[in-house]
Parts: sequence; structure tokens; C-alpha cells
Amino acid sequence: MDKNRTEGTKHEIKGAVKEGVGKVTGNKGKEFAGKIEKNAGKAQDAVGKAADKARDDAKKR
Repeated sequence: MDKNRTEGTKHEIKGAVKEGVGKVTGNKGKEFAGKIEKNAGKAQDAVGKAADKARDDAKKR
């Protein structure tokens, strides 16, 4: 498994927690920062999945 997948998932979770805390406390800045981190984690996870797929495809040849 590509390192980007694990790091991306970690950022998704961290961002979701940050976003939730921002919502509960009414802190729009923290909520927004959480959304950004969560989406960045999703993108990083997608990069990791693509790298895994490329590696798997190369092994099949």
C-alpha cells in the first residue's frame, strides 16, 4: 500500500475532527480549516490509489 494512502486517510480523519470541533464551538475558521485538510487528505489518498494501481498493472506485465 502506498504511503500516500495512509497519510491521506490520516489527514481526512484529522480534518473531519477539526471540522466537527469548529461546528460545535461555532469557530468558522477551524471548521473551514478542517474542510480543507479533509479534502487535501482525500486528494492524497487518490494519488496513493493511482500509484498502487500503476504498480499492480506493472507487475501484471
